Amino acid sequence: MGIVNTLLRAVTWWNGQTLNTQLYTWRKGVKVGQDEQGNTYYRSRDDKRRWVIFNGESEASRVSPEWHGWLHHTWKQTPVDAPLKHKSWEKPHSENLTGSALAYAPAGSLRQTQPVARQDYEAWQPE
Repeated sequence: MGIVNTLLRAVTWWNGQTLNTQLYTWRKGVKVGQDEQGNTYYRSRDDKRRWVIFNGESEASRVSPEWHGWLHHTWKQTPVDAPLKHKSWEKPHSENLTGSALAYAPAGSLRQTQPVARQDYEAWQPE
């Protein structure tokens, strides 16, 4: 890991864990698992605190429903120990893209790269 990555970790929280979080995890954390995105999950020795270290950008919607339930003490066992049963109609988890460049922009939106000429609207003109 280079000096730039170390400096980024020291002053930003959105590029992964901060130096403080890394020290706390090293001292008090017990690794319990990792998800398909590479996010790593920890708990304290007494299991009162649970947290995630993101692999990349810290975005809460990148936590899958299985791990979200474990993080919020909905169930005691991790998805590694007791995987959730999925229904055939369930879609795979996807992150929330709101506010990003990949967010949905309907036709006529100002965010469209090439705005569509509107045929259903006529601007008011004073007489």
